Amino acid sequence: MTEYPAHRFSVAPMMDWTDHQCRAFHRLLSRRALLYTEMVTAAAIVHGDRDRMLGFDREAEGQVALQLGGSDPALLAKAVLAARAWPYVEMNLNVGCPSDRVQSGCFGAALMRDPGLVGDCVAAMQDAAGGVEVTVKCRIGVDDQNPDEVLPAFLQMLSDRGVRRVTIHARKAWLQGLSPRENREIPPLDYPLVHAMREAFPDMHLSINGGIASLAAAVEHLGVMNGVMVGRAAYHQPWDVLGAADTLWGEAPPLTTPLSAAEAMRPRIAAHLAAGGRLHQITRHMLGLFHGQPGARGWKRTLSEAGPTGDLRTYDFAMAAVA
Repeated sequence: MTEYPAHRFSVAPMMDWTDHQCRAFHRLLSRRALLYTEMVTAAAIVHGDRDRMLGFDREAEGQVALQLGGSDPALLAKAVLAARAWPYVEMNLNVGCPSDRVQSGCFGAALMRDPGLVGDCVAAMQDAAGGVEVTVKCRIGVDDQNPDEVLPAFLQMLSDRGVRRVTIHARKAWLQGLSPRENREIPPLDYPLVHAMREAFPDMHLSINGGIASLAAAVEHLGVMNGVMVGRAAYHQPWDVLGAADTLWGEAPPLTTPLSAAEAMRPRIAAHLAAGGRLHQITRHMLGLFHGQPGARGWKRTLSEAGPTGDLRTYDFAMAAVA
């Protein structure tokens, strides 16, 4: 079995959250974790401002995977070809997002209903990728599908198409009747089914996602799975989840305390402000840095209340609350 050390632990692609500033902050906490972009639609890349949607700072963000949304193989191939101008380590197809906007475009989790089309999409992406790995993030099923039947067949199809790495969100998606937020919380998690797929497909690199709330929980899953993808917990409690993540590779964490992380971010924030950016564009991703620590409330309140008028003095005042 091929090993993918960088994919042992990753932070999920999250709309409106995992932007450039978020990834730069997360990379400061972990040298090793694989970071994902927000989902970008293939149509937006083909017809829009590619520099704005695809450009990223490899030095600050490290290894980054691009997640694409779409269901038109030709359009996805054009998007992948365009994205090759940037050093993405992976092109990932979203087959898991349950939002109404995604459904209306007939992609995301809705694609679980049409595995043949997914196969055509990944094949087109692979042809255009120039050797960059094409991967898939999916659900265990949607609506009234039986995951025990649907998921193995879906993975077999992907394997037959040459896909070797898949991240599985261990919940069904209910496309009718539940909001995207409810789809992250209400459908029950089926970890045993996802764990069973690891044994059923030993030649694939399978990561598990969904409801994993701590680094300790990730370690438990790694006793079975090839990889773990953490979403909201990595965002809301970044130090707790990412601060020691590099120990999964037997390496010392790059920073020793959340305060040292806040201090390390200060030069980036100063440069961002000097270039005309706003404080909250960075600090909104850092509100949970001191989760559960003395002074956390003052840190979060100071940065939240500053809004678009905050400056470097605001940031220093917030640090003083936790120093």
